[in-house]
Amino acid sequence: MLKIGIILGSTRPGRRGEVIAQWIHEVASKRTDAEFEIVDLADFNLPLYDEPNPPMLMKYTKEHTKAWSQAINAYDGYIFVTPEYNHAITGALKNAIDFLFNEWKDKAAGIVSYGGGAGGTRAAENLRLILGELHVADVRAQVTLSLFTDFENFSVLKPSPRQEAAANTMFDQVIAWSGALKTLR
Repeated sequence: MLKIGIILGSTRPGRRGEVIAQWIHEVASKRTDAEFEIVDLADFNLPLYDEPNPPMLMKYTKEHTKAWSQAINAYDGYIFVTPEYNHAITGALKNAIDFLFNEWKDKAAGIVSYGGGAGGTRAAENLRLILGELHVADVRAQVTLSLFTDFENFSVLKPSPRQEAAANTMFDQVIAWSGALKTLR
């Protein structure tokens, strides 16, 4: 059974990502073709990148890096849940991604973005550039949630039925690609 990590890419207090990651997990839990788990960046408390060696070498010296490596390496693919901050992903997510290299390689990823009127699409595009450098196959289907239309009073998540359909299309693609790329790992 494939394992897919749902990476919660914000560590900010009061973040909307937590409820979105839980909703994505609920939708995913209805499926029987993969196992899904939430991976919360806040649980790892990663400092700004502080390893003396390039991540490609996997010569980690810090316990927080070893724990992060072990967690990420356990998955066959990922769903990134990211807000849009200034047309990009969060600094915390970029930092966490930069800690590792081989653990990401030859895996698939889907993106759930959220933000203002554009639903975080610019953050998703920013993330796609980063993932490409890490040999992560990002899938075309994605979920874009608007704080204006998918939240009530900007705080209570109320996604439309089309959002669940978009999530399932994304899951289909991530699972298919994760299975195909497993042969390369």
